[in-house]
Amino acid sequence: MHSAVLLIEFGSIILGLGLLGRFAARFQLSPIPLYLLAGLAFGEGGLLPLGASEEFIATGAEIGVILLLLMLGLEYTASDLVSNLKTHYPSGLVDCALNALPGAAVALLLGWGPVAAVVLAGVTWISSSGVIAKVLGDLGRVGNRETPVILSVLVLEDLAMAVYLPIVTALVAGVGLMAGSVTLAIALGAAGLVLFLAVRYGRLISRFVSSDDPEKLLLVVLGLTILVAGVAQQLQVSAAVGAFLVGIALSGEVAEGAHTLLSPLRDLFAAVFFVFFGLHTDPSSIPPVLLPALGLAVVTALTKIATGYWAARRAGISVKGRWRAGGALVARGEFSIVIAGLAVAAGIEPSLGPLATAYVLILVVLGPLTARYTEPVATWWSRRRLPHRPEPAPRAAEAEAPVAD
Repeated sequence: MHSAVLLIEFGSIILGLGLLGRFAARFQLSPIPLYLLAGLAFGEGGLLPLGASEEFIATGAEIGVILLLLMLGLEYTASDLVSNLKTHYPSGLVDCALNALPGAAVALLLGWGPVAAVVLAGVTWISSSGVIAKVLGDLGRVGNRETPVILSVLVLEDLAMAVYLPIVTALVAGVGLMAGSVTLAIALGAAGLVLFLAVRYGRLISRFVSSDDPEKLLLVVLGLTILVAGVAQQLQVSAAVGAFLVGIALSGEVAEGAHTLLSPLRDLFAAVFFVFFGLHTDPSSIPPVLLPALGLAVVTALTKIATGYWAARRAGISVKGRWRAGGALVARGEFSIVIAGLAVAAGIEPSLGPLATAYVLILVVLGPLTARYTEPVATWWSRRRLPHRPEPAPRAAEAEAPVAD
């Protein structure tokens, strides 16, 4: 009986997510806010709380986080990461300063303590690579001059995650300074080792994993990723970081083939992850934090626009391209929820989860709008502020010419 209820509940969830995804695609929206709302509807205090399938969904959500980070790692080669780090690290520092500090400040002002401040700083700092990539494709801007700048900022944020996630994992687990330092040293050492091996022996690693049979390639890559993620978690390093490093280590045709095969699985389990996060957020807890979430969303939308503008200006992009770069970076999404989920699972601050949910809901909807309209609005505003120039006087020959009847 329990098995039948589990199948009914889980099947209903997957079917509902598919319908929500189709609805979002029809209106060219990100499905993330709809998935979060679905979780709120079926979670604690929702319309129809689930029972039998919650444990199964929790496992699926963990796989979703692992696949999100794996696919992110597959997007970049180790040499690309090293090159971007050398060239664009000032933009990454500006990005961190402008967008992490507002989140930390709000957490401290609300009296949530330093651990929650570090977590909320990450929530407001990291943009949504998935949402931004989709928006750039929908707007036909993949070939624009400012797009490499946008991608460079996102890559630097991804690299920072490899350092940030172990720190947050240690903090929310309540380990001491010495244990936290060891965790961070292990994470940095693992990241450095993987980058070194990927640069020097990336072809050998990819050749070992490679297979002409899609089924075998899928099984080897997925099994290796989950195995490394589990080992990383056992070492008190985030499982997501382990998955990210596996993605970086793979390159060439293997990375392209794995990306194609794993994309449907990533989309499925990522959707389950967003639902799981919503399941553990009581809808009645959102209204008390809605005002801080809205204020934080407005402030960090402006700081992200400033980040993109500064980075594009540094790269020599035109003024219009600078505004487009800034507007494209506004969206937050999957990684903000991943970071908040670590704190929610550890019971750090009860209001942190609802605030993060409201914050992501606002910016995942606002992000595509700022990407589309920031540049034309800025252009209109600059023209309005320019002093009115009178029409030039006609030349003498034109002034004396007779007017035709």
